[in-house]
Amino acid sequence: MAYSFDTDALLLDAVQCAREAGRIQIGYFRSGKLDIQSKSSITDIVTAADKASEQSIINFIHEKYPTHSILSEESGEDGKTSDFQWVIDPLDGTTNFSAGLPLFCVSIGIRYKGETVVGVVFAPYLDELFHAVAGGGAFLNGNPIHCGNKVDLHEAVVSTGFPYDKALTPDNNLDNAERIMPIVRGYRRLGSAAIDICYVAAGNLDGYWEINLHQWDVCAGLLIAEEAGATIWHFRTDRNVSVLVGSPDIANAMRPLISTVPRKG
Repeated sequence: MAYSFDTDALLLDAVQCAREAGRIQIGYFRSGKLDIQSKSSITDIVTAADKASEQSIINFIHEKYPTHSILSEESGEDGKTSDFQWVIDPLDGTTNFSAGLPLFCVSIGIRYKGETVVGVVFAPYLDELFHAVAGGGAFLNGNPIHCGNKVDLHEAVVSTGFPYDKALTPDNNLDNAERIMPIVRGYRRLGSAAIDICYVAAGNLDGYWEINLHQWDVCAGLLIAEEAGATIWHFRTDRNVSVLVGSPDIANAMRPLISTVPRKG
C-alpha cells in the first residue's frame, strides 16, 4: 500500500516511543512508588507509571511531530486538527501492573485521515514487541505472525474482559461469557485488551471479545490482528468499542453466541 509519507519512519519512531515507555514501566514495576489513584471507580485506576509513560510519548511527538494530533488514555484529545493522529494507551493492563503481574504493555497506533497505518504493542516485561504497517503484514520481535487455523470451537482457547462498570449494570458481558465458556477448550482473562488482540494475531489465542473498550485500547492491536489474517467484528455501537477478534472459523463460530443488544436485568 503506497502512501505519500514514510510509514517505516513512523513505525521506527513509534517503536522507539514504546520501548522508552516500557523502560519507564519496568523502573516502577513491583516497586513501592506506584502512587495508585482511582479514576471513574475503585476498579479503574491510574499509577505514576501510566502518567510517566504517557508524558514520555507525548513529549516525543510534540518535539518531532508538532502538528500531529494525539488521543491518549490519561490526557484525552489534544484538540489539534491534523491528518495524523497518535492513539496511545501508555500502560494497558494497569490493574495487572499494580498487582505485580507481568501482563501489561504500551499500545501506540498512528492514524492517517482516520485509517490506522501503524500499530505497535510492546510488553516490556515479556520483551514482546508486536508491530504492523497497513498492507505489510504483522510481526512479533521481527518475525512474521499469523492467526490460528482451528475450525472447531471446542478446541479453541479464547479470552475476554469485563467493563469497569460491571458492578453497576447487568450489561457487563457475563451473559456472553456464560454461553461461551462451557463450549471452548480454554477460557482466559488476561487483563490487557492490546495483549489479548495481539495474541490472537500470533495464534496464541483463537478468539477474544470485550465490550466497552476505547480506541486507545484497540487501535494498534486491531491493525496487527487484521494484518495477521484475523476476523474483526464490531458487534455493539452503544458501548464504546465492543469487538470480537478471532481466527476466521473461530470468530464465525463465536458470533451467534455474543449478544448485539444490551442485557436487561
